[in-house]
Amino acid sequence: MTPPSLSRRPGGGAPVSKPGRKLGPIAEGVGRAHRAWLEPLRIRFLASGLTIGELSDRSGWAKSKISELLRGTGRYPRWEITYGLLDVLDVPTWPMRRLWMAAALEARKKPDWIDGCVQRRPHTPRPNQQSPDRRPGAALPTGLAVPPLEHQAFTELNGAAYLAYARLFVSEEEAREVVAETFDVLWFRWAEALASADVVPFAWSVLRRSVMARACHTDGCPELARTAFDTVALSLLSTPAARFAQIEESMSLFKAISRLPAHQLDVMALTYLRGMDHAAVADVLGVPIASVHTADRYARKSLTTALHLQNDLGETPK
Repeated sequence: MTPPSLSRRPGGGAPVSKPGRKLGPIAEGVGRAHRAWLEPLRIRFLASGLTIGELSDRSGWAKSKISELLRGTGRYPRWEITYGLLDVLDVPTWPMRRLWMAAALEARKKPDWIDGCVQRRPHTPRPNQQSPDRRPGAALPTGLAVPPLEHQAFTELNGAAYLAYARLFVSEEEAREVVAETFDVLWFRWAEALASADVVPFAWSVLRRSVMARACHTDGCPELARTAFDTVALSLLSTPAARFAQIEESMSLFKAISRLPAHQLDVMALTYLRGMDHAAVADVLGVPIASVHTADRYARKSLTTALHLQNDLGETPK
């Protein structure tokens, strides 16, 4: 049964639009981890067809508080008000709680404050919102701690490739964080992912956005220079002079790769820097294998022109 908060027009279609103040944009200065959960929550709210006033009535929180939360203004929101909105919007709370905690640390909240927010619910809902499992001061429920089976299978299938891609742009620790964040966001947005044209490219877009938000950029392009120090070619050289020359050549190549269009960059990174064949790359990106072949061909031409080099990347995988 569709939750009342997500009711749609009879016979389907977009949610019924209602009068009310429009939701403003996310405030400048909102942190990366905070934005990771705030953006999909806003999408869920806008898709619900509710006004901020109706969300206030159903959650028991003041409109001003809800508006601040949805725009990322003011202080970092406590978990109890965040949970109140999740409850109304029928959003899975377990992945959201982990995202909320990561963003709280980013906002320099102390662990004791975070634990206190998660464990207790001091806010008393309005009388018509009171229920036995939402007593003032009771521990906040978090929903199922296990994602849907389809999500689990997707995670197992793509986790290694996602991590390998992330490691090209950020440190090992950050790579693991970004992949964990990606799968939490996907769990949070799983219904939306299933309703999309294809789950695989939907998921890749979530991962790529998270990676690029953490990666260092030069002139708007993600830096791959650090990867020059971790190549097979470099490991095979023994003399300092040869290693220095290889690093210099690799850095020039990776700088050129970083300036490629997004799809070509991803294809080159997975194919030549992570050793995946074109069929595997197509599976991870969720695109036809012909698209991978084409991206590879155009990227190689662009790199050859930029570097005045021939055949540095070998033959195109079949």
